[in-house]
Amino acid sequence: MKIAGVEWQVDLGALALTLALGAVGGVLAHLAQLPLGYLLGSMVLVGVLAAFDIKPLGRRLTLPTRLRFSFVPVIGIAIGGAFTPEVARAALGWGPSLAALFLFVPVAHVMGYALYRRGGLARAEAYYSAIPGGLIESVQMGEEAGADVRVLITLQTLRLIGTIIAVPLIFLALTGHTVGSAAGTTMVGASVPLTLQDVALMIAAGLIGAQVGKYLRLPGYIITGPLLCSAALHATGLMQAIPPGWLVSVTQVILGTGLGVRFVGMDRKILIKCGKLAAVNGTFALVLAFVFAELVHLFAGEPLAAAFLAFAPGGLAEMSLVALSLNMSVIYVTAHHVLRIVLAVSFAKLGKRFI
Repeated sequence: MKIAGVEWQVDLGALALTLALGAVGGVLAHLAQLPLGYLLGSMVLVGVLAAFDIKPLGRRLTLPTRLRFSFVPVIGIAIGGAFTPEVARAALGWGPSLAALFLFVPVAHVMGYALYRRGGLARAEAYYSAIPGGLIESVQMGEEAGADVRVLITLQTLRLIGTIIAVPLIFLALTGHTVGSAAGTTMVGASVPLTLQDVALMIAAGLIGAQVGKYLRLPGYIITGPLLCSAALHATGLMQAIPPGWLVSVTQVILGTGLGVRFVGMDRKILIKCGKLAAVNGTFALVLAFVFAELVHLFAGEPLAAAFLAFAPGGLAEMSLVALSLNMSVIYVTAHHVLRIVLAVSFAKLGKRFI
């Protein structure tokens, strides 16, 4: 199949079935009022089916990475809508909070490495699996170092999924408020009617922003590029609206389904072993994130909830979605996760000589 001149090797029937199952899981979780329901429901249902190698109607679950990436700019465009002069002024005071990441990232990496080594992993697998950010870069560096790629992918994926599941539940337990599924619907611009000009500008921001971000080698360029374009358009007043809530919900289903299909064909013994190790490391990482958030709250005056979300070692897109759902300092949270990825990869490259 060709889309926009690009050849996609994909079973259309399997893709349609996978998306349908993801949508069912997302809708059921949303109706059950689970936190971030569309994302978690699709991820859990598709992930369980994939992990047990269940082939509905005889078809193996699938979702091309290109399709997943094509929806990620929606999050960047929505986040860009939160950029206001007030946010720009507030960003001048984020220095201490951002500086704390220079300590948080290596501490989280060393802690994860020690836990994985104690759990029986070889040095290379433990080192690259413990990198608290940059899944693709972590796997690539680990493969070059001779590590077992299956272990790297499993542990890094479980880090993302574990954090994505735990963080909304933690917020629900602490605040009593469910992380909504219609992420961002309470943001500035959500009530502004969409015009053809807004739609055209959003599409342009997504396409051009992603390409510019890739050219500039921005971390998480598929989201940061469109974010910067959207922020510029909103700051200049050329665009006032943001993506509608239903589109953000669809994006959640696509992202959740994409995470779930990563378990297709995965060795079950490796999955069980890595699951136990990832659960332990994930718990310690979240506790560490809370400690740093508390310190940032006490000494820099940042809101505790926003600081915790900024330090939680989940995926850039997924943690940004949580921030959107909570209408909580989304630019602040996203900026910290971008820097976390840069530092995680940079520190990993500096320390690989010791492995």
